[in-house]
Amino acid sequence: MTENIQIFSLKQVALSIEKTIASRYNQQYWVKAEIHKLNKYPSGHAFPELVEKEDGKIVAQLNGSIWKQHLQRIEKIFIDQVQEPLKDGIQVLMLVRVNFNPTFGLSLQIQDIDPAFTLGHLQKEKDITLKKLKAEGLLQTNQQLPYPLIAKRIAVISAPTSKGLSDFYQVLDQNAFGYTFHTQLFEAYVQGDVAVASILEALQQIDNCKEQFDVVVLVRGGGAEVGLTCYNNYELCKGIATFPLPILTGIGHSTNLTVAELIAYASAITPTQLAEMLIAQFREFELRVERLSQGVVQHAQLQIQRNGDKINQVVQNLTWASNQYFKAKQLELEHALQKINLLDPIHILNRGFTITTIDGTLLKNISDLAAGQLMQTQTNEALIYSKIEQPNQK
Repeated sequence: MTENIQIFSLKQVALSIEKTIASRYNQQYWVKAEIHKLNKYPSGHAFPELVEKEDGKIVAQLNGSIWKQHLQRIEKIFIDQVQEPLKDGIQVLMLVRVNFNPTFGLSLQIQDIDPAFTLGHLQKEKDITLKKLKAEGLLQTNQQLPYPLIAKRIAVISAPTSKGLSDFYQVLDQNAFGYTFHTQLFEAYVQGDVAVASILEALQQIDNCKEQFDVVVLVRGGGAEVGLTCYNNYELCKGIATFPLPILTGIGHSTNLTVAELIAYASAITPTQLAEMLIAQFREFELRVERLSQGVVQHAQLQIQRNGDKINQVVQNLTWASNQYFKAKQLELEHALQKINLLDPIHILNRGFTITTIDGTLLKNISDLAAGQLMQTQTNEALIYSKIEQPNQK
């Protein structure tokens, strides 16, 4: 059955393919693809799985290889320019050689990766997220929430071992004014691909007890400006925008703001600066209270002074009125005394009149007289006693 059939060994086929590919693809090519999995090994080499997707489905897939010497150089440039390391799920533009090995098969040997292409792709993702949030009217939703007079009760989202978290706590606890903040940590991954789901889960936990807090703080530290693409993720940013409490961010970088920082209530460059911002808000409130207290005291003193002047004026008016009243009454009394003096019987007696009494009773009617009664007659100079012999009525 095999007399008229030419048979090749697998090695012969593999070597033939290797020769053909080496002859056909004899130069370097720029290829764009997604790193589905980076597959970095302890040896320092990486063997990424490269894919191309259409409508979410993989339509092409090849293996790649990045030797250690190339990988170290590429990663350094990538972090410097993109602020992200090479990782799963990012779009890259690669300078490659097409290689076929009889043992390992077809692969793309990656010589270089253009960081500008990836940076542009990340910016495109950021722009898409902003556009979607704007279309839904969510860009300023969190920023329009009422802010508490003082943010004392703080829900903190961070990794428990984060250097930024310890810096945040240290600044709050050692503030020069002695302010007391109450914080509760909700643990989460705060960088890389797993951060989106982890932060959203922490937000849900806080939402379940939101009445216990004034604000939410999201901090990420260490100073390394990597792993920030998660903060441009639409789902995470929507969760921040629609959260019922003000969210403050301090995720530790000084480059262009991520979408999460743009739509949060407020943001600081570092966790330390975020803590200082909270202390400054507390201090501003205290100074405002002091100014209001001083204003109340000054107003009260002014009112006391004004009312004191009024009281003094009233007292003066009352004193003047009293003096006038007493003067008038004194004058009336003097007139009364004059009248009384004028009515004094001595004045009548001095004019030649007398006053006659019988048994101490003033004699007014002659019919009261009877023979034998004793009668007293008062003149201005003497008291005359006489006995009635016979009353004689005219």
